[in-house]
Amino acid sequence: MPEGKPLQQKSKQKTGFHPRKSSEDIKKTPEKYVDHTLAYRYEMKYLISESKAQALVQFIKPYLQLDRYCKLQPGWAYPIVSLYLDSDNLQLAQESLTGQKNRFKLRIRGYTDDLDYPRFFEIKRRINNIIIKNRARVMPHDVATVLSGMSLPPQNYSTDEETLKQFQLYIKNINAQPTILVRYMRQAFEDSSENRIRLTFDRELSYKVTKAPEIKLNSPSWQHHSYTLGRVILEIKFTARYPAWLSRMVEFFNLGQESISKYVTSIKQSCQLGFCAPQLQSTNHG
Repeated sequence: MPEGKPLQQKSKQKTGFHPRKSSEDIKKTPEKYVDHTLAYRYEMKYLISESKAQALVQFIKPYLQLDRYCKLQPGWAYPIVSLYLDSDNLQLAQESLTGQKNRFKLRIRGYTDDLDYPRFFEIKRRINNIIIKNRARVMPHDVATVLSGMSLPPQNYSTDEETLKQFQLYIKNINAQPTILVRYMRQAFEDSSENRIRLTFDRELSYKVTKAPEIKLNSPSWQHHSYTLGRVILEIKFTARYPAWLSRMVEFFNLGQESISKYVTSIKQSCQLGFCAPQLQSTNHG
């Protein structure tokens, strides 16, 4: 697979995938510091131009603020890498492509290559129009243990053991294994009200087909994803009431909701380039 250029944050200083934090800072960071994505939410996605994304950022400033992790970055955005698991026949990707109402994804997410910082096992379920996400932190040296189906040995950190057991059950049921790495830069805005609202702008999407149980941002052979060349994936997430200002924003900017999956579109493109099998049959982006 051709090697893509390293992902760069949007700033004069080329910082690549490394957040502006020391190893000691990261060790002290609580789990909730990163990824404030709502565990139970409604979710809408849009594919927009970079110019429209910049205009939207200005529009939402009176209502939302940068999340606290973005504020630490020189480019006001942080890197995300996710290792997706699927069966040999790509069952989970197929279910997304065919629009199955009740489905799930299995992924392991990271935000740094620092081995002293945890990775996060995530089960992302869709039940009709509702998204439910469960996550459990695991240190990098324990990732292979969990994927093998074994229990974690005694650790000096806490985690959601029920989520890990459920993750392992899903792996066993469909014989899932590491399938593809997906990475991108995320700029996130949120509020702190009871009706949690979160808007994210994802850029510079790339992927790498792999069978290795490793979640790394910086490694060779990344392939740029054509889906986000010159475009941005906007996601609107909220837990309860859809506020009036969001309705005005969608109407004013003429936003057309789309079914977008970073995992599935990456799998589709890698198959089209001959990097995976079997070939996905659908042409949807679900």
